[in-house]
Amino acid sequence: MTKDNKDKTVVVAMSGGVDSSVAAALLKEEGYNVVGISMQLWDYAKKDDGAAKEGSCCSLDDIYDARRVADKLGIPFYVVNVEELFTKEVVEYFVKSYLSAMTPNPCVKCNEVMKFKALLTRALAMGADFLATGHYARIEKAAAEGRYRLLKGVDTDKDQSYFLFTMTQDEMAKVLFPLGSYTKMEARALASKFGLKVHDKKESQEICFIDNDDYGAFVGEYAAKTLPPGDIVDNSGNVLGRHAGLFNYTIGQRRGLDIKDGKGPYYVVGMETKDNRLIVGKEDELTSKGFIASGVNWITGKPDVAIDANVKIRYRHGGVLSKITSLGGAKVKVEFMEPGKSVTPGQAAVFYSGDVVLGGAWIEESLR
Repeated sequence: MTKDNKDKTVVVAMSGGVDSSVAAALLKEEGYNVVGISMQLWDYAKKDDGAAKEGSCCSLDDIYDARRVADKLGIPFYVVNVEELFTKEVVEYFVKSYLSAMTPNPCVKCNEVMKFKALLTRALAMGADFLATGHYARIEKAAAEGRYRLLKGVDTDKDQSYFLFTMTQDEMAKVLFPLGSYTKMEARALASKFGLKVHDKKESQEICFIDNDDYGAFVGEYAAKTLPPGDIVDNSGNVLGRHAGLFNYTIGQRRGLDIKDGKGPYYVVGMETKDNRLIVGKEDELTSKGFIASGVNWITGKPDVAIDANVKIRYRHGGVLSKITSLGGAKVKVEFMEPGKSVTPGQAAVFYSGDVVLGGAWIEESLR
């Protein structure tokens, strides 16, 4: 226990999973005054059976699990209903992106808006000194620079820094990531040691408000409209088949294409919303020289000149060495030093120097 911690209060965002539960336990062991909060994000009672799908997160069962963990740890626990904000800022963003032929990343948006804006604001208003989450990432203060740095978690398989590129210096000064220096296996062992029944709980994998991973059905139902089918064409404009509505597809997709010319396989390489056409091509047509991105956030400070960085264009992407040049305002051009594949408008691009997250932005268009 650190003696200075007994006068510090930490609100822990408790999802009912093993990670946030262990984060709360570790902070209590370190002497902090710990308060648990769960956010009710989505009304599963809107479904016919009122239940969340298996493998989702933030369901009523998850909230019950979080409450049981809080009782075990002997810490106060609260539930806040933020369904309206979640619907407006995350669900509607998700739907509008697909309707605009872009592929959204709701997990980044949820972290940005729900945790590190709404919940952090609430925690500070409660008199807390910090907000903590169960993310596998690290925050350090660089003494020489006087700025906070966001780093990858030590568990390379579970590192979640990609989803956190929107964080600001003010937010990082008030946020703790207790699991950043642990592996997932170590976290489960700690949960068992602390006597937490969630130690072997299955991980949430999918988007919490989507049933059966059917994004197209959700978008169509939520938007209360039927989007028309259209032509599937190649880059020369030759009609190869029919698509079922552009929102059912994403760049790089191979399955679900109604093409019967026997010359496949084909992949989605682009979309034309104006003419409602889905563009397909062979695998080599997925390659790109780079992309334009907007909404850039520089965690380590905006560079004065073009810089080289390793750029991840999706969560499980290994990254590609690239040159990043500011285009003014909040836009950047990213030029790959070797061809990249399946650049997807709407996805997050995150810039790294080793383990350090330099910043990130939202992909707008691919550069062929």
